[in-house]
Amino acid sequence: MVDYFRILLNARLAKMEERGASAVEYGLLIAGIAALIVVAVFALGPVVKEAFSDTCASIKSGNSNISSNC
Repeated sequence: MVDYFRILLNARLAKMEERGASAVEYGLLIAGIAALIVVAVFALGPVVKEAFSDTCASIKSGNSNISSNC
């Protein structure tokens, strides 16, 4: 009977350890996604900024043709 309770206790402890591992895995996954977003923002930032600058300059000058680079 004592062995049965020991087995149940060990099974519960194993499940709790797996939950912690899952949380760590999710944390690493979120950190990886955040790193990719940061890289994408820094890589595409100048392109987007230039597009907005061209659009703004075009609106100020009254041109209907925004840019031939689009």
